[in-house]
Amino acid sequence: MKKMGRVLLVSTGILVGTSSISCPNIGLETSKASAAIVNIKSNYQTTANLNLRQGAGTTYKSILTIPKGKVITATQRNGKWYKVTYSSKTGWVSGTYLKEYYKYTAQATAYYFTNKTTKLYTTPDNKKAAVYSVVVNNGFYSTQNIVNSIGQTWFRVSYSGKTLYVNSADVTKSAVATFAQTKYKAIKNTSLYQTYGISSKVLSSIPSGTIISSSKRVGNWYIVTFNGKTGYVYINNFTKVNEIKYETTSTAYYFTKAVTNLYTTPDATKPVVTTVSGDNGFTSTQKATDLVGKLWYRINYNGQNLYVKSEDVTANSFTTLTTTNYKALNATYIYELFGNASKQLIQIPKDTVIPISKKIGNWYSVTYNGVSGYVRAVDFGKSDVVTITNITDTTYITTSELNIRQTYDASSPLLTVIPVNMIIIATDKASNNWYKVSYNGKTGYVFGSYIKQVKTGDPMTSRDSYQFIDLRTPSPVTATQINTYIASNVKSGAKSILTNQGQLFIDAGNKYGINALYLAAHAIHESGFGTSQISLGKNNLFGFGSYDATPYIASYKFMSVQENVEYIARSIKSTYLNPSNWKYHGAYLGFSTKDMSNVRIDAASEGMNFYYATDPNWGNLIAQHMQKILPFDKAYYDKAQPNTTIPGSPSTPVGSDVFPANIQAVAKGNIDLYTAKGDAAKVKSIAAGTAFFLLEKTNDYWIKLSIDGNVFWTNSIKLNAYGQTLSVKNLGRTTDALNVRSSATTAENNIIGTLNLNTYVSIVTNTDGTLTMDSTKKWYKIQLANGSFGWVSSSYVKQELK
Repeated sequence: MKKMGRVLLVSTGILVGTSSISCPNIGLETSKASAAIVNIKSNYQTTANLNLRQGAGTTYKSILTIPKGKVITATQRNGKWYKVTYSSKTGWVSGTYLKEYYKYTAQATAYYFTNKTTKLYTTPDNKKAAVYSVVVNNGFYSTQNIVNSIGQTWFRVSYSGKTLYVNSADVTKSAVATFAQTKYKAIKNTSLYQTYGISSKVLSSIPSGTIISSSKRVGNWYIVTFNGKTGYVYINNFTKVNEIKYETTSTAYYFTKAVTNLYTTPDATKPVVTTVSGDNGFTSTQKATDLVGKLWYRINYNGQNLYVKSEDVTANSFTTLTTTNYKALNATYIYELFGNASKQLIQIPKDTVIPISKKIGNWYSVTYNGVSGYVRAVDFGKSDVVTITNITDTTYITTSELNIRQTYDASSPLLTVIPVNMIIIATDKASNNWYKVSYNGKTGYVFGSYIKQVKTGDPMTSRDSYQFIDLRTPSPVTATQINTYIASNVKSGAKSILTNQGQLFIDAGNKYGINALYLAAHAIHESGFGTSQISLGKNNLFGFGSYDATPYIASYKFMSVQENVEYIARSIKSTYLNPSNWKYHGAYLGFSTKDMSNVRIDAASEGMNFYYATDPNWGNLIAQHMQKILPFDKAYYDKAQPNTTIPGSPSTPVGSDVFPANIQAVAKGNIDLYTAKGDAAKVKSIAAGTAFFLLEKTNDYWIKLSIDGNVFWTNSIKLNAYGQTLSVKNLGRTTDALNVRSSATTAENNIIGTLNLNTYVSIVTNTDGTLTMDSTKKWYKIQLANGSFGWVSSSYVKQELK
């Protein structure tokens, strides 16, 4: 043991490890260095705590200690000793504990071309043999630049499937230029290359005379698609050709004069696609002038856009007729367009009566059994027969004051008048466009031109229900009744954050003068009885702050269920139930009414449902939960007095989503940056294409990010339309608890950890920016918080902000 102790005392006299270790001048290297001094200028990084000495050897006195990881510049070398300056002190350090320092910096995608015959290396220096030598005018793109130890700048590029490096002095930067779509003709046999350079892989041969189109170029290369493959062609091998001129027009209608050819392009030298007979009609919204000055029209034929010569067709237009019933003289068809060559949609039996009010050429525009199209005029004759069809009760709104008449005729007796914006239910439809409705005890017919179909949550019968109580009145509901209802609706084994939380709604209702039964029913409806991911992950029972585009990330995060319930109670009372607030449209749940394009009809929408929810039946659905917890008592609510005290609006709760390390994002629009959250003056702005790391999102929609190691804040990223300002490559969120495995299999012995529901994960990316997955595309490779790596099933990971 004593001999071993002597061996352990041997030291180089160079400080390594922590600063608390002493540095006696004892060791194998006790003499001063005597090699020739060489002038250099290189950057190095210390690999241990390291002594800076007065001379090149361990016998020289130590001046100070340079910490591990520091970057220093050497100006001279004497054997294995290097002369450096640190903290204003100049001396010598041993090269044993130095490594060359390379500075890697991410950059927005940039494009470069070789300016001479150029070599490519596996490292950003030329110490190793070159892997490839490429000729002048070969292109690469790069997202990273490197300054090596001697100050040279290199770019990381991809070539022949390998990641390599090129010296910046050997390339010239270019940019992607965008221009109007232009046609070019090959002036000789040439090739389509995989990227912009003749050393690149050839995707296809392009014969001389071939016409291609392009709207982008990089350097002296056009970006084109040829024979289904997209790549690059050399500019000098092509010449610009005259283009066909296209012009958008208002909708026009044409009929063929005789047998007519249709083409894929306005070019009679191309093959004919199909031929149609005379008197076939088409719709057109574009005209084109071909290369020889001839006029063409673009038309749609059986779902395909084709072109017809203007000289082969005549223009026509629709004629409006007095609505008249016509009867089919024989079995016939509805066609998609006004022509025999058009697609047949549905057969019409003989003697079928159809109301007709529009004609074009020799064709009528009709609707039959919900199918709209055209019929030949020769197949129909006038009929006085009106047929009545029972329709499923359908809601409509009146678009003007509207007469109800005894029967489906404008000359029949008037029964009453329905006001404008009144919702009605139609039960039957006459073939001449009259609808059977009831209003104020009168049942009769209204003309269909003055009603519009809608979807509504208006019960249109009695308003004696929870849907119309004043939500500022107290409720006699108990916490036990709320808890019992929740427990009976949560599936066995499911987790709910609403379990036994009924008293929270009672307390919040009393505190802010809001109906506790409503408050509980609202939370139950929005959170699926407290089992939704937003409620479980963020204590957010109401989906507050959420957007359709980013439901989970955008939603507020609360510290507790109690904080969430109190916040919502106060917020609802100060806005939707406050007559002085713009959101107020009645202190009750109410309903909304929307047309079939999902546009709200304000005059037929009421209560909280006016603004709070997009579903017209939202108020009714909340009321149904209230009814199931405690049956409605009209007598009680007729006497209940509302609490009209309005609290101040609550401040935004403290809370944020903190993302794991290395979440890579790219700006898609300008983003303003600030030093701190809430600053008034921005520091700078970044443009589309800038890469950065996503760090955190707070409840007040400020987002923390990192660019080149610097941390900023921004409120420019709007989460309801985040795609306009950023795209995130590798942010995942678990949609269930799941195992992390050491390999992409479900082997019993490869579990290395677990992740809880709604855990954010950093998915590892490949060098091209794609996500790292196994060969089956069923597993993601992720980086854990401790820096290690593992695999998780992609079925349980949702990509966010992609």
